[in-house]
Amino acid sequence: MERTEIVLEGRKGEIQLFSDDHKAGKMDISVIGKKLTVYHTEVNQEYEGKGFAKILLERLVSYARENDLKILPLCPYVHTQFKRHPEEYNDVWLKEEL
Repeated sequence: MERTEIVLEGRKGEIQLFSDDHKAGKMDISVIGKKLTVYHTEVNQEYEGKGFAKILLERLVSYARENDLKILPLCPYVHTQFKRHPEEYNDVWLKEEL
């Protein structure tokens, strides 16, 4: 059984994914004001190919929606998913000009 946990200490933290009480992956995030920045998504090798990155992405997006946050996707995985499915993520996607 998979479950997620959001662990924030101050502005920085993780969205952690557990499978049968073993940590299977995580997203490194920070929250400043109404901006949630996601830096990195990581799924442990033994859990790859099981859709766990997608579970983390879904939790990230639902957390942003629940807390009225905009996501700055610095993580290549999240940025790619946002670009592939803009209609699904436009409401939470913070598009900043670099």
